[in-house]
Amino acid sequence: MDESKNEITVYDKINTISKNIGINDKDDKTILEVELTDNPDVKSLNLKSGSWEAKEPWFVIDEKKKIHTMVSLDTLTRMIENLKTLGQENFELKLEKTIWKHLPVDFGDVWVVAMDEIRRMAKKSDNTQAVKIDIEKLIGNIKKAHPSLFVDLKGIYSNIVPNNLMD
Repeated sequence: MDESKNEITVYDKINTISKNIGINDKDDKTILEVELTDNPDVKSLNLKSGSWEAKEPWFVIDEKKKIHTMVSLDTLTRMIENLKTLGQENFELKLEKTIWKHLPVDFGDVWVVAMDEIRRMAKKSDNTQAVKIDIEKLIGNIKKAHPSLFVDLKGIYSNIVPNNLMD
């Protein structure tokens, strides 16, 4: 009884995961089960539901009832490329937000200086690892090195408000 309860839990997990990734129909879901053989170096994959032609991912239940997925190399490559693109877009949005936060006189000029600095940092680092960049620190350093690229609120404020009120 305990084994069938565990099996139901495994199939429930697969159904939940399937729904989360947009696979709702049982016919669209391929579920395979790994079975041991007499030879310890050989295991058998048995089709439990779905078909060998169904769309990916395929779900594989191993002999310990742990769930795995299988995708083609093409699908895996597309997923990795999409993650890289998403990471690049996320970085650019964070950079843009940080630049705007520091009140640039000309956003494009600050962007160019920041990208040049990032390229310089990338050349310095080991190319096998991603360059870790503290965006806030980067823009702060650019602001110190090129103050004319940013609006000086203190300077503007001090010209408008009399000195005796600023103390």
